Amino acid sequence: MVDDEILVRSGLGLIVGSAPDLEVVGDCSGGQAEQCVQRLRPHVVLLDIRMPDLDGISVLRRLRALPDPPAVAMLTTFDSDEYIGTALRAGAAGFLLKDTAPDQLVHAVRVLAAGGNILSPTVTRTVIGGYVDGGGPDAEAAGLARSLTGRELDVLALLGEGLSNAEIADRLFLGTGTVKDHISAILGKLGAANRVQAAVIAHRAGLVRPKPGDGA
Repeated sequence: MVDDEILVRSGLGLIVGSAPDLEVVGDCSGGQAEQCVQRLRPHVVLLDIRMPDLDGISVLRRLRALPDPPAVAMLTTFDSDEYIGTALRAGAAGFLLKDTAPDQLVHAVRVLAAGGNILSPTVTRTVIGGYVDGGGPDAEAAGLARSLTGRELDVLALLGEGLSNAEIADRLFLGTGTVKDHISAILGKLGAANRVQAAVIAHRAGLVRPKPGDGA
């Protein structure tokens, strides 16, 4: 847990540590994060995006540069943050609002520990929605999407909706291993570092249909 507020770190730690299969190995402020991660070697880091001593983006870049870096999810207070785009490009594995329900927080850490990315419809789609320009499909993103096969486009669209591999497999009547292979191919063709970046491209390319209540 990396946050400048001790109470926030303690609260998050109590929630995550209450799960029998998860262990909180440490917590610190932004300036101590790199040293702490190198010493404790966590699988997952929850990182505040805004901190006074060393901002979350700088910490994210340092952590991603480490050998065998942990999965890093950014913590943010608001569902629209000016640093979201920068964090995506720097390799953030996802985004969590600080008022995320305890069960969703525990689930998110499990997903990250398993090598996944946080793309829940209730959290990350809201964040991406604040980051993606609502002025229609982006030409560059649409061009990248044209490099994909029809099935890969189907997978990318569902990935953009925040579905997990298992959910995509159920929706498209595929095996989860096949979905995983498709996603690996999609990331390579799009030049995306992770599923979050691919989801942004899906939104920008107009592949994700607005849901009722999304403001479209």
